Amino acid sequence: MAKREKHEKPKPKVHKELQGFDVAIDQFGEIRSNMNIEKINEFLNKNVDDKKLAERDDYDDLKETEKKKD
Repeated sequence: MAKREKHEKPKPKVHKELQGFDVAIDQFGEIRSNMNIEKINEFLNKNVDDKKLAERDDYDDLKETEKKKD
């Protein structure tokens, strides 16, 4: 019998700010990550529009206010 070759999954492409990010779920169903959750939330707030807030009439004003804080 021939030995089975172990195929490694290729790493997914990620944004340069999230380079090296790894997440897994342990045997208890808890999410384990090698990156601080505050850093992940900061990235998401900066780069992803909130669909729930997008329905508000003042959403553009809220985004401008957030940009000024940075």
